[in-house]
Amino acid sequence: MNKIASVALLVADYDEAIEYYTEILNFALLEDSKMSETKRWVRVAPDVDSSFSFLLAKAASDEQSKFVGNQSGSRVYIFYHVRDFWAEYKRMQALGVDFTEQPREEDYATVVVFKDLYGNKWDMIQPR
Repeated sequence: MNKIASVALLVADYDEAIEYYTEILNFALLEDSKMSETKRWVRVAPDVDSSFSFLLAKAASDEQSKFVGNQSGSRVYIFYHVRDFWAEYKRMQALGVDFTEQPREEDYATVVVFKDLYGNKWDMIQPR
């Protein structure tokens, strides 16, 4: 079976990114392996059993640093499906997550846009 296993997500700092994704978004830390003095292999996922993960990739050059927080040209970049929209929204709101709009009811889902630690835009969605 062909599948996408991971997507690299540029970050400025490994530890602050791990803290954000595990403590604010409640993601599981799947792996944190030291590869060199400056490079680590860090994977997080919405669930420990997820077949998909983000590789938190620390920007290693000025060119890469330009794209931290704007990997999609200011468009919504990630579509995050949740089981209980209102519980997640209230929990994240209490933790200071930057929501860019009020939640809205669409024909297909309950949706809200938020920005992650670096400014990447996410749609949080509870499909109907």
